[in-house]
Amino acid sequence: MSAVDRPAWLPWLQQPLVDALHQLNSHAVLLHGPEGVGQFEFALALARSWLCEASAVGQVFQPACGRCVSCHLIDAGSHPDLMVVLPEALQASLGWQSAADDADAAEKSSTSKTKKLSQDVKVDAIRAVVQFSQHTASRGRAKVVLVYPAERMNLIAANTLLKTLEEPPGQVRFVLSGASLEQLLPTVRSRCQAWHLPLPDAEVASSWLHTQLDRISPAEARVLLDAAGGQPLTARDRQKLGLDAAYWPQIPKDLLNGVATALTQWPLTLVVETLQKVCHDLACVAVGAGPRYFPRDSLPVIADIDRLTHWAQELSKVSRHAEHPWNQGLKVETLLLQARAVMRPKPTRGNPRS
Repeated sequence: MSAVDRPAWLPWLQQPLVDALHQLNSHAVLLHGPEGVGQFEFALALARSWLCEASAVGQVFQPACGRCVSCHLIDAGSHPDLMVVLPEALQASLGWQSAADDADAAEKSSTSKTKKLSQDVKVDAIRAVVQFSQHTASRGRAKVVLVYPAERMNLIAANTLLKTLEEPPGQVRFVLSGASLEQLLPTVRSRCQAWHLPLPDAEVASSWLHTQLDRISPAEARVLLDAAGGQPLTARDRQKLGLDAAYWPQIPKDLLNGVATALTQWPLTLVVETLQKVCHDLACVAVGAGPRYFPRDSLPVIADIDRLTHWAQELSKVSRHAEHPWNQGLKVETLLLQARAVMRPKPTRGNPRS
């Protein structure tokens, strides 16, 4: 397995890690919670601590020391007792690539322009996990398998893993991590000890975000964090895709007035996600609740909850196919026209809308 530079440790994960190491006692852990808070980093930190050759005091694990041979091997991506299973599409961005992929790296490079990387955890990777778990730990501590996102396992892959989860051999431990765990087989969920990773404190997360992004103020960092629903990693990634903190509060009124042309420069997935957040907050305001993503004074009042519900359903359909090779310009223009039609007030009798 090869590795690239690891992301900096996320400060809001420190205390949850300590708590998890003291309370998790099962051979299989099901880590779940919102996306964009560092699930993979947390799962990897658990694995590091379980394998660290200086972390265990009696039967209680401590966070990995970062100095022992085991920690250095994980940093180098070459620990013989750690297997990280990711979809092909996530391997580069998260800094992990399987040994099997290393062997044919040249072939992948030559075909990368024509072959779409898989978003799923393939059954072949899970079969390799089963084989890996049968071997004795090379360094005598344990063997750890990390699967992320666990919900990306299809039915065949999940069933292949199930037998090993039921009767784990030797010292093997599993950490399955994901956000949509209702998509996992109930039989898989039932064999794991669940651990919830919550949203971080907003002040801690926005302060971290301010240090990660160039040329943004602390106030802008908080806007980006709110725009991402409190998920700091999502906020960082969205800003790199083009989301601007100064422009974000203006979006609802620009949609209403039909002048949201800035969105035409964004990836379609980000446009759809933004429209879903506008729709969500408009619905919240319509029923007297507080908005989640936008400042309250940036949102027009749309009293027709049925129109908003229908719009949400339409956006959900588009979201499921956002990576389809649409004509980007035409699709975004259609979505913006739809948004304006939903948000503009209906004309009343005797007072036709211009």
